[in-house]
Amino acid sequence: MNNLSTREAYGQALAELGDLRDDIVVLDADLSKSTKTVEFAKKFPTRFFNMGIAEQNLIGAACGLSTTGKIPFVSTFAVFATGRGFEIIRNSVCYPNLNVKICATHAGITVGEDGASHQSIEDISIMRSIPNMTVLVPADGVEAKKMIFEVAKYKGPVYVRLGRSSVPTTFNDDYDFQIGKGVILREGIDATIIACGIMVDEAVKASILLKSEGISTRVINMSTIKPIDEELIIESAIKTGAIVTVEEHSVIGGLGSAVSEVVAEECPVLVKKLGINDVFGQSGNSTELLESYGLTAENIVEKVKETIKHK
Repeated sequence: MNNLSTREAYGQALAELGDLRDDIVVLDADLSKSTKTVEFAKKFPTRFFNMGIAEQNLIGAACGLSTTGKIPFVSTFAVFATGRGFEIIRNSVCYPNLNVKICATHAGITVGEDGASHQSIEDISIMRSIPNMTVLVPADGVEAKKMIFEVAKYKGPVYVRLGRSSVPTTFNDDYDFQIGKGVILREGIDATIIACGIMVDEAVKASILLKSEGISTRVINMSTIKPIDEELIIESAIKTGAIVTVEEHSVIGGLGSAVSEVVAEECPVLVKKLGINDVFGQSGNSTELLESYGLTAENIVEKVKETIKHK
């Protein structure tokens, strides 16, 4: 697969799912061209619902559809889905444990020029705090497509975090995505780098740079944030004795926090978190923003070296 955004892969997956299952319905909040649900709408107009700019109603309607046996996929930008829709997600989706799939696009600072008001850097934290919610973050287009097919089979609320920008392809078509399982991309003994989403490719690049300096690192793609792969985290903590987490999300409540919670209780080792340091985003192109917020392979290299010093 050529490099593409996870939102584009999502749109492709929905269109393919629609051919396979007539119980799939899709709802959007007047952003279907951006979220790529337009691909489903073109093929299955009677199973697509544009709910307008009314996010709470969007999610509420999906709840109703789920009670009739339909599998609703709900999309809008992440900042609106998890912000404006929070109360309905909590009380109407997760409390009754309904089979609603919230697939939010334009997450993180790589939304770019839209700026802080549209850059959701707290959505993982919000969603993983709700009982019954499963939280997923694909690393590339291949994983995004595989993930959506698995989400359609899974019973219960799911939040899928999708991005705007194209990302390098990490996996091939033989990749077997499983909810709740992390994937080891590179083996090493000096430290473990655990990443999700767009930062997975940067983590791999960092590991290669570190190897050239004689530092051996295990790299894990942790695409399921909840339920997180505790067994793999504990094994990595024991094997390498140091962990660095990397995410395009606030360091408060996201991947780094989830990993730290496991390590603190089960196998205490030093965990250093690389992410957005409790500040808002700003307008700029995605590459400049990643560099500005210290989310590059070079930044990961320095964080790993810093962590190893304290082993």
